[in-house]
Amino acid sequence: MNTPSVPTRRTFLATASAALAGPFVLSASASSAVRKRVLRIAHLTDVHVQPERNAAAGFAACLHHVQNQADKPDLILFGGDNIMDSFDQTRDRTRTQWDVWHRVLKSDCSLPHHSCIGNHDVWGWGPKSGARPEDMGFGKAWAVEELRLPGRYYSFTMAGWKFIALDSTYPNPTRHGYDGRLDEEQFEWLKAELKATAPTTPVLILSHIPILSACAYLDGHNEKTGDWIVPGSWMHLDTRKLTALFHQHGNVKVCLSGHIHLVDAVVYLGTSYYCNGAVCGAWWKGKNQQFAEGYALVDLYDDGTSTCEYVTYGWQAASG
Repeated sequence: MNTPSVPTRRTFLATASAALAGPFVLSASASSAVRKRVLRIAHLTDVHVQPERNAAAGFAACLHHVQNQADKPDLILFGGDNIMDSFDQTRDRTRTQWDVWHRVLKSDCSLPHHSCIGNHDVWGWGPKSGARPEDMGFGKAWAVEELRLPGRYYSFTMAGWKFIALDSTYPNPTRHGYDGRLDEEQFEWLKAELKATAPTTPVLILSHIPILSACAYLDGHNEKTGDWIVPGSWMHLDTRKLTALFHQHGNVKVCLSGHIHLVDAVVYLGTSYYCNGAVCGAWWKGKNQQFAEGYALVDLYDDGTSTCEYVTYGWQAASG
C-alpha cells in the first residue's frame, strides 16, 4: 500500500498536455513540500451485481476489503453499472438485480456512499426489455430511486472539496443505444455549478463513461482498420467541450470514471483523469485483459492534489 507521500503505483500510466505559458506539472501528486490529506475515497465502479456467478459474495468481499484497510477510507464513490444490466432486461429481472444490490449494501457496507448512473443502470432503452417510455421507472428514473440520488446529476461538498456526479449516458438508438456525452441541460447546469464554485475550491467529477481515457483505445481491437477507432459509447464525445470548460475554471482537479474495466491515469491541462478497473473484473468471469477484480483508493489533499492506487481484493471467479 502506498503512503500518501509516495507516487501512485499504476499498472498503466498515460500523460498528455497542451503547451501552456509558464511551467506545467504532469503529476497529480506533485505539490508543495507541506500538504494535508483531507479525504480518502474508495472508488468502486462496474460492480455489475447479479444473482449468478457468486457476484453478491464478490461484491461483499470487495466491501469488506475496503473497510478492513488499515488506513480506512472516509467515503465510497460507486461509479455506475452497479447492477449487471437493466438496459435490455425485463422489469422483473431488473427488480431482482436491485434487490441483490440493496441486500449486500445493507449487510456489508458501513461507510457513507454516493453513486452515479452507468449505462447498464438505465432501464428499458434496449428492445429486449419490452419497456415503453410511459412505463414507470423507464430510463434513468428507476436508477435514481434505487441509488437514492437527488437527481441524475448532482453535487455535494466534503472536507473542502466539491464533488459533482454526472450522468454520461446519452441516448443514441443507432449505435449501442447510447453515447458518452452530456445533454445540453446538464452541460448548462455544470457550467453554472462551476461558475458558482470558488476558484480556490478543488473539484472532483464522477462519471461512469470516461471523459478522457487512454485505455478506451485498448478495449477491443480498435486498430484493426489501420486507424485508431474509439466508439462514442466508450469515451465522451464532448471531451473537447468539457476539457475546455475545466481549463477555463482551473479548479477541476480530478475526474473519476470506469466503464472500460481497465486502468489508466491521464493528466491533461492540469486535471487528473483516473479510469479505474471493475469490481467484477470481466463481469465476474475473472480478469479483464491484464486487470483483476478491484477498486481504487483515491487520496485528496488540501492543496487540490491527489493520488490514486488500484487495489485488487483477491477474488476468485466461479468456474463455468
